Amino acid sequence: MDTIDPKNAKAGDEVFVIYNNPHTPTVSNVRPAEIVPHPKDPDALALFINDTFHVIEDDDALFASEAAAERAFQEIYDEEKF
Repeated sequence: MDTIDPKNAKAGDEVFVIYNNPHTPTVSNVRPAEIVPHPKDPDALALFINDTFHVIEDDDALFASEAAAERAFQEIYDEEKF
């Protein structure tokens, strides 16, 4: 997969993520996001998606392209059907 290691992310990077809707857990989709300075921790970065800041975790999958995120999405969710 064409992923970006969260430790190598820089402010201003555009990434794509598989976003799980917090209000409807069965709904997920590929969304664009931006790596930005964390609003409360000047030494950290955050993921800005849907007008919200999210802490970047070590196990977050950040994709360099929408196509790579779509491929991963298909692999993950096609496997869950069986």
